[in-house]
Amino acid sequence: MNAPAPQPTAPVQRPSVPQPRPARPGGAVRYQGLDPRVRLAGWGLFLVGIGFVLGATAPGAIQSLMAAAVAQQDRLPWYGTRLFAFLAYLAVAGSVIYGLLLTTKLLDAIAHRPVTFALHMDLALVGLGLAGVHALLLTLDSTVPFSLAELLVPFAAPYRPLWVGFGQIAFYLSFVVVASFYVRSRIGQRAWRLLHYATFLAFLASTLHGLQAGSDSGTPWARSIYMGAAAAVVFLLVYRITLSVSLRRSRVRAAAAALTAG
Repeated sequence: MNAPAPQPTAPVQRPSVPQPRPARPGGAVRYQGLDPRVRLAGWGLFLVGIGFVLGATAPGAIQSLMAAAVAQQDRLPWYGTRLFAFLAYLAVAGSVIYGLLLTTKLLDAIAHRPVTFALHMDLALVGLGLAGVHALLLTLDSTVPFSLAELLVPFAAPYRPLWVGFGQIAFYLSFVVVASFYVRSRIGQRAWRLLHYATFLAFLASTLHGLQAGSDSGTPWARSIYMGAAAAVVFLLVYRITLSVSLRRSRVRAAAAALTAG
């Protein structure tokens, strides 16, 4: 009589062993960023600081704004237009700076790449929305009233048409760039990257628009905002180009050395 066939035994479960971090060429350990607890503590301290500043200054600021609103109700659209213009510019500048920091990988040490990419996209979307509110408030402003056609058609504005036209072009370019985030999988990574270069044109146009068409552009604080943002973008752009050229040269030298050794 034949003996029963042996039953298959279940594989022995081995405890998982942490894998070492991937090493770069030359044996250097690849830096994976700050410890999550350190990042959490840092963001917590940052939020506490923001809360302290808002708690100390918000009541007085709100009271002053309410007093100004009651005294100058007919000027509210003008104040709102200026406020949303600066908020939109700061959001757009922040998005461009974040995008450059992403390409240079300078943010990888303090935040995960999906988080920074999401913030980059959200800032661009917020900037576009704030710019839209800024434009719509111009139709309510009695100082220099804009018609809907003058808002939509570049260089047709009744006030400084050339420089307002730069702002209109910046808005349309920003709209195209923001829309490209949502069709990225359809148009492909290469086309999306090429289309993304329009961001720099939008930033340049919005900076010129703010400097030449803004009613506060002559003040030191406004010029500091525009020139500071422009300097940061130019610095990071030059750094990104330098880094890319250096990387390509390193690859060419490595390929030449491999051919020589072979």
